[in-house]
Amino acid sequence: MQNTTPSDERAWQARILRPFTALTIFVGLLALPFIVWLDLDALSRKNLAERAQETSRLIDIMRGFYSTDVVGRILNADGQVTLSHKYQNINGAVPIPATLSIELGNRISAGDGIVKYRFVSDLPFKGRDTHPLDEFERYALASLRANPELPVTEIGGSPFNRSLRVATPVVMGQVCVSCHNVHPDSPKKNWAVGDVRGIQEISVAQPIEANIFAFKYLLMYFGAAALAGLTLLWLQHRQSKLIGAMNEDLTEANDFLAAVSVKIAKYISPQIYRSIFSGERDATIATERKKLTMFFSDIKDFTATAERLQPEDLTILLNEYLTSMSELALEYGGTVDKFIGDAILVFFGDPETKGVEEDASACLRMAAAMQIKLEQLNREWRKRGIKHPFKARMGINTGFCNVGNFGSNDRMDYTIIGAEANFAARLQAVAQPGEIILSQETYELVRHLVTASPKPPITMKGIARKVTPYAVSGFAYDLASREGVVSSSMAGLELFLDVDALDDNKAEQAREQLHSALEALDRRVR
Repeated sequence: MQNTTPSDERAWQARILRPFTALTIFVGLLALPFIVWLDLDALSRKNLAERAQETSRLIDIMRGFYSTDVVGRILNADGQVTLSHKYQNINGAVPIPATLSIELGNRISAGDGIVKYRFVSDLPFKGRDTHPLDEFERYALASLRANPELPVTEIGGSPFNRSLRVATPVVMGQVCVSCHNVHPDSPKKNWAVGDVRGIQEISVAQPIEANIFAFKYLLMYFGAAALAGLTLLWLQHRQSKLIGAMNEDLTEANDFLAAVSVKIAKYISPQIYRSIFSGERDATIATERKKLTMFFSDIKDFTATAERLQPEDLTILLNEYLTSMSELALEYGGTVDKFIGDAILVFFGDPETKGVEEDASACLRMAAAMQIKLEQLNREWRKRGIKHPFKARMGINTGFCNVGNFGSNDRMDYTIIGAEANFAARLQAVAQPGEIILSQETYELVRHLVTASPKPPITMKGIARKVTPYAVSGFAYDLASREGVVSSSMAGLELFLDVDALDDNKAEQAREQLHSALEALDRRVR
């Protein structure tokens, strides 16, 4: 059986979940109006049928009452037909209107219909069955006698079986007034036309559960929607668990990669580390020819020093030295190529550059800072009992080299190759302990920053001509405050003059050149 990873399962769920969700929403939106129409149509049919049946029931009750209690009694009468509220006890009598209403109400209310009818009054004829008035009926009588034009309604029942009661007035007409004011059973003899004698009360009950289940299509729709929603929630829950598991795996992987990347950073230059992990540089064998400034340093008599120290002490000193020098190289923008024992190779101009001149200046300032830092380290080491301090020789050269990734597809180094790189090592070899030697090309780029004296020309393998190295004796920012030193730099002017460094012949030449420069400035000003 093929094993599936959380990533595969998540992708499968995403492929299923998206179209399922879209289809569910589309079908739901499309079906809802149709479902509502079906239920409304069914409810309308149901209500019409109930109204028709209830109307038929009421008509049947009225027709039955009329047949038995009116027509039947008239047909069975022996003599004259009369009206009476006690018509049942009198042969040939038929009910008066009030009695007719009361009897119809009793018959209509006795059935199982949804409509109930009652004719009630607080002033009934003597001999009639009394009906105790409830709160609604009492309120309705008082309200209708105050304003007969405004029917009184009440909604009651339980939450699942609502009912509506409507009370309308029974108003006395002329015939009713004439009868009631003289009838011996009438409790009141001063009726006037328009008086409200009682109320006609109609009650309509409507069970809510019956209407709820009338929306069967909508209920089925909601059931299907709930099922689809639960399915979506279940799928989302599963996907959330998968994503959570993947996030945990990714967190662990990221932590592992972060730890590994920190370890890898110890083996390569920070600039290369950043360019690789940011995606700016590919780990492929590729080089380019660029003009770089290269720095090479070496500790004089390191082998002899190593023989006088224990390996543990030597390791501590060397690591402190290389750490401090690497920090300075990074501070000034240099790329640490490699450590060769106690030797250090640093170059400026790749992968980051500020221009050839600025790269050379940064390299020179770095070398000066390294010499100062080494003196500080030596003072600390002396306090720890190290009698023979380190003395570094340094060489700087500027020229074209091939820079990039060299090696195989399985193992490569980011480094530089070329005679100019070897020349920096050769310059270091002719330097005195604590001295910085520049090539002529580097000197031309940084002469505004440094004072240097030429040394005897040297030959080098791969270079046919002899080259002149320059030994750094001071820096412009150190000499500017000394008497006899003039230094200025601006657009169109680069001036550095150290009178003490000139012999008589060169001093005369400098005087002539400065005089020519002043004449040129005078012509420009005029």
